[in-house]
Amino acid sequence: MVQILYAKNSVAWVTKSGDSDMAEPIAVRPTSETVMYPAYAKWIQSYRDLPIKLNQWNNVVRWEFKHPQPFLRTREFLWQEGHTAYALKEEAEVEVKQILDLYAGIYTDLLAIPVVKGRKTEKEKFAGGDYTLTVEAFVSSSGRAIQGATSHHLGQNFSKMFEIIYEDPETQEKKYVYQNSWGCTTRTIGVMIMIHADNQGLVLPPRVASIQTVIVPCGITVGLPEEAKNKLQASCSALENELKGIGIRVEGDYRMNYSPGWKFNHWELKGVPVRIEVGPKDIEKNQIVAVRRDTGEKITLPRNGAAQKLKELLETIHKNMLAKATQDLESHKILLKNWSDFTSNLDKKNIILAPFCGEESCEDKIKADSARDNTDVVEPGAPSMGAKSLCIPLDQPAPITSSDKCIHPDCKRKPKFYTLFGRSY
Repeated sequence: MVQILYAKNSVAWVTKSGDSDMAEPIAVRPTSETVMYPAYAKWIQSYRDLPIKLNQWNNVVRWEFKHPQPFLRTREFLWQEGHTAYALKEEAEVEVKQILDLYAGIYTDLLAIPVVKGRKTEKEKFAGGDYTLTVEAFVSSSGRAIQGATSHHLGQNFSKMFEIIYEDPETQEKKYVYQNSWGCTTRTIGVMIMIHADNQGLVLPPRVASIQTVIVPCGITVGLPEEAKNKLQASCSALENELKGIGIRVEGDYRMNYSPGWKFNHWELKGVPVRIEVGPKDIEKNQIVAVRRDTGEKITLPRNGAAQKLKELLETIHKNMLAKATQDLESHKILLKNWSDFTSNLDKKNIILAPFCGEESCEDKIKADSARDNTDVVEPGAPSMGAKSLCIPLDQPAPITSSDKCIHPDCKRKPKFYTLFGRSY
């Protein structure tokens, strides 16, 4: 057993092992740079050793916050992190953007969640990096943004610290490598749940659902002839095999001790994208009934060719879920230039695009002056009561003009770019 007794400077320190005091306390670090990079210094000697690219899945501990929230923000979480080193800065910067695009694709192409790609401000970037790129998602029910994943260009900050050098093949000069690190966590699960779920439970995007369709036989009564029961079972089994044959993840719920209604509720709660109902009358009419989890719509499909129609329906559901979430994001993203409208729009569960000078002192004022003590607006214990900078969107809404001013009224500096502000998790 390891006991963590106290925290200092936002780092957890292990001071006891079982009942014994440790001779020297051990810091529990939140990321892997300080563990991995001494090894990089040994592995990298020549330009032939570059680039080096390592990816790992591991648990990390975060100790610097007060209000853990399941899935979204926890003391310990599982994540994927990559650590790479290049000879040239240009090569490293290409990769940083590629990884950001891959992370954006996880959200849009798999989870049906739109994101804003951007660059973190100097205040919010990874402290050890030159700059941080991020994808930001938005939860409309709470009016809060949430950081989805980050890709950091570390420059030579860590290579100089840990003496990670290589020998230039032309000049034989010792040079420091350029490094990147990037990560995506199990927070994605929490974001997916919060954006898509409804009062009936989970709503899973089809591309990540472990069960995409469930077949529920209906109309089995005491008076139904045995021959009809067998025919219904055979029809459901045949459909299940057809769906599996074209790559659809399907489950047949043939439990006889539960009613169809109970099963409907059970699979709705689990968020299965499509429920398929098949009864004796459906067999007579050579049809099936498909029920969409995202909208609740019932669709009658001819039995012949139903498998292909269901595959197309799953794609339709993904597109619909993405479109709905995109509409939520865009309708709550407000462009403002006047501070007088800032807090009122924030309290309407919006995120705000505003011209900003980029200075940390100004950013602190924006966060402090947009905070609200009214618990009807923001629940007690929220991670961020005021508006923080979420990112500087890579896709700027408009050029900064000579007449634009920084959004905070006390700031006399010229704005550099539009920045996305909002309450966040």
